[in-house]
Amino acid sequence: MGKVTGFMEFERLSEANLPIVERVKNYKEFVLHLNDSQSKLQAARCMDCGIPFCTTGCPVNNIIPDFNDLVYSQDWKAAIDVLHSTNNFPEFTGRICPAPCEAACTLNINSDPVGIKSIEHAIIDKAWENDWVVPQIPAHKTGKKVAIVGSGPAGLATAQQLARVGHTAIVLEKSDRIGGLLRYGIPDFKMEKSHIDRRMAQMEAEGVEFRVNQHVGENISAEDLLAEFDAVVLAAGAEHPRDLPVAGRELDGVMYAMDFLTPQNKVNAGDVISNQVKATGKHVVVIGGGDTGSDCVGTSNRHGASSITQFELMPQPPMHENKELVWPNWPLKMRTSSSHEEGANRDWSITTKALIGENGKVVALKGARVEWLDGKMVEVAGTEFTIKADLVLLAMGFVSPVQKLLDVFGVEKDNRGNAKATTEGDDSYKTSKAKVFAAGDVRRGQSLVVWAIREGRQAAKAVDEFLMGSSTLPR
Repeated sequence: MGKVTGFMEFERLSEANLPIVERVKNYKEFVLHLNDSQSKLQAARCMDCGIPFCTTGCPVNNIIPDFNDLVYSQDWKAAIDVLHSTNNFPEFTGRICPAPCEAACTLNINSDPVGIKSIEHAIIDKAWENDWVVPQIPAHKTGKKVAIVGSGPAGLATAQQLARVGHTAIVLEKSDRIGGLLRYGIPDFKMEKSHIDRRMAQMEAEGVEFRVNQHVGENISAEDLLAEFDAVVLAAGAEHPRDLPVAGRELDGVMYAMDFLTPQNKVNAGDVISNQVKATGKHVVVIGGGDTGSDCVGTSNRHGASSITQFELMPQPPMHENKELVWPNWPLKMRTSSSHEEGANRDWSITTKALIGENGKVVALKGARVEWLDGKMVEVAGTEFTIKADLVLLAMGFVSPVQKLLDVFGVEKDNRGNAKATTEGDDSYKTSKAKVFAAGDVRRGQSLVVWAIREGRQAAKAVDEFLMGSSTLPR
C-alpha cells in the first residue's frame, strides 16, 4: 500500500455535513466530500491486510485496496478507471449505499474502518469535475434488441452494459421520468437527481434509448415486447408495500411512505402537485425504522412538522456490535441517520393496535409495547398508550414486486412472490418464460442499490451470452 503504517498513524475522518439549521431549509445535498488531502490520508489507512475482506463485503466486488492506493498516490484518473471497472454508478453508491464494505474492513476488527464510501464519493465527484466520465461507444452493433422493464439501478446497469457490447438497449419506465426509486423514492437531500440526468446523457450517447410512460400490462403488452425484442429483462424492483391491517387504516392521513415521498421529489423537479400531502404543522408518526422511515423523517422536518415520532416493531439494537462474533458480516447495531439528527422521537418494540379518527381523519395512534419471546411477539400487559397523529406514514418495507407485471409475462414466482430465477450456471437470471430475464429487487426482493447494480451487470452478461453464445462482459 502507499503507506504501510498509515492505519496506525491516521484516524478515520468522516465526511462533514452542513449545519442542521441550514440544511433543513431546502432539499439539496448537504454531505461534503473529502478534499484531496483528506482523501489521501483516509486512503493511507488501508492496510496491507493480505485478504481484503472489503471486496467480498461489497456486492459489486469493488477493487477497494487498488483505488485506495491510487488515491493515496493522488492518481485520480486511474482510481476512477478501477472504480468504474466494477461499478457503473459510483455516484449513487457513494451517496446512498450503507457501505457493507466498511463493516468487512480488516481494520474494523479492533478500530474504526477505512472510510471507503467517502473515498468512492470523492473519486467519482472528481471524475465528473474533470470530464473523465465519457461514453463508451461500441465499435460494432450486433443487430439484437433488448427491452429492459424498469429504470432503477438494476435496469440502468443492465442497459449500459448491453449497449457497450453493441446491443440496442431500450429502457421502458412506467413513470414520467427515468430512475425508478432513485428518482422518486430517494429524497433529493440524499441524492440530487442531476446525477441520474448526466448518466442518462452518457448512456444515450452509448446507444441506450429511454421510453417513459411505458407501463407494461397497462398501455403496452407483454406479447408485443416479446414479439419485438430478442430478449426482455425485468428490472422493475419490488414496489408492493407492506400494509398495516388495523382498525382505522382507511382514515384520511394514513398513507404509504412512497405516496408521501414521491410528490415531494416531483415538486423539487418543478412539477405542480395540487393535492400534495405535507407534514407542515402536523404531528407525524412514522411506522417502520428503516431507511424509508428515515427518509420520511427528513422530509417531514423540511416540511416543518410540529412533531415526528418513529416507531419500530423490533427491539432497539445494541449501540455497538460484538465484532468478534459478527465480523466481517453486516452487523445489527444502533444506527442514527442524518435525518434522525435533525429531529425525531424514536421508539422500539412498539406495535400499532389501532388508528383513531374524527370526521374521517386520523387524529391519534393507539399502540403498545411488545417483547420477543422465543421468536414470537408478545404484547406487554399494561403498556397501551395513545399518541397524537395527524399524519401516519407506513414505511414497513416492501413485500414483493407488483404481481401484475409478473403475471402478464407468465413467469414462475418463488414463495415470496418474486420472479424465480437462479444466478448460477447456464440459466442464470433466466425466468421460466423464454427470452425473459429478471434482475434486481424483482428477483431477489427488497434490497440495496449496490445489489441492484451487481445483478444488472450479471444479467447483462447472461443476456449477452444468450444472444451471442459467449460474452466479454465482466460479472
